[in-house]
Amino acid sequence: MACRIPDISELLQTATERFKFKFGSVPNKASCAPGRVNLIGEHTDYNEGYVLPMALQMVTIAVGKATDSGICRVLTLADVGEDNYVEFPIPTEDNPLVPGQLHWANYVTGVIAHFVGPMVSFDAVIISSVPFGGGVSSSASLQVATYTLLDELNNVKDDQVSKEDKARRCMEAEHEFIGLMDGIMDQFISLTAKQDHALLLDCRSLENKHITMLDDSVVVLLINSNVSHELIHTEYPKRTRQCKEVATILGVNSLRDLTLRTLEDKKKLLDNVLYKRAHHVVTEIKRTTEAAEALENNDFVTFGRLMVDSHISLRDEYEVSCDELDELVEAALEMDGVYGSRMTGGGFGGCTVSLVKRCNVESIIRHVEAKYSKSATFYVCKPSDGARGIEV
Repeated sequence: MACRIPDISELLQTATERFKFKFGSVPNKASCAPGRVNLIGEHTDYNEGYVLPMALQMVTIAVGKATDSGICRVLTLADVGEDNYVEFPIPTEDNPLVPGQLHWANYVTGVIAHFVGPMVSFDAVIISSVPFGGGVSSSASLQVATYTLLDELNNVKDDQVSKEDKARRCMEAEHEFIGLMDGIMDQFISLTAKQDHALLLDCRSLENKHITMLDDSVVVLLINSNVSHELIHTEYPKRTRQCKEVATILGVNSLRDLTLRTLEDKKKLLDNVLYKRAHHVVTEIKRTTEAAEALENNDFVTFGRLMVDSHISLRDEYEVSCDELDELVEAALEMDGVYGSRMTGGGFGGCTVSLVKRCNVESIIRHVEAKYSKSATFYVCKPSDGARGIEV
């Protein structure tokens, strides 16, 4: 059975009550930022390629209140596996923020360090329905919710800082405070998403196009494998280095500039591993633009075939899948009503995404549950709105 996704109002109420208990006052500002699922275009963002994500109904909410203490105090209600409370002084030129011991808090402090303009001190509580470690951007959701709350607390108008600039600042915060050299996709979609639309994003120019997803007979089924292999911490950075190495060897700025013909012509300059990495990126960029066109035309058969091709490439060439993700994809593809299925996110665990007929959802879930060797969680998803301030 598909898991129920909590309403924003429920999350807001819980966060508000915890705020009162923790800080002894009532929050007067709040923000909301969604997680995302990438329909296709995996490991292309940091290669300046195309991606096709959509925002989820799963969100991070931050509630807060400005103070005159000069101290920022932040409590997260997530199960972070470490201390869930942090406090620190407002950063200044003489006393800038630096990464600390708490991993989750570095996402918050990194955003604060990159915030545009003067900033008040504040108290805040953060709550999220975005699965942690599921490859659906719980971290970007946290970053964008934090940035949006700062906008609310400091009365920043919508036209003062562009969403593109905010996305860049959040990405840079992740680079500097977390050490993950991700692309801009996750923050960009969390900020700019539109309900009932996916987003085709050019990660080089940031040109983008919202693509309508209004056919009610088709849904996106997100399946969380509920596993996260430690390889993600070593292999993900290795993939980014390998891509840069290929670009250097072949004399291009990024793999976005590489055509399939050039790659084949210069194949002898690369070892087999580097060739496979590059081949995935080049073909995945092409698949993504083709998939966007198919989605515009409601050609779900073609879209699904491209999803499957993407998974095979991620499994065999980029080598970021794992047994659990492969099990989930294979089980889904055995069922009627499944157009396509693939791993999504960084890999080595996390989620799969499938495009399925609504009328077949429950039978698909039952089948996958029976075939999967572990315990999965299922979500029926629809494209949702991007980050915004909300009423407390």
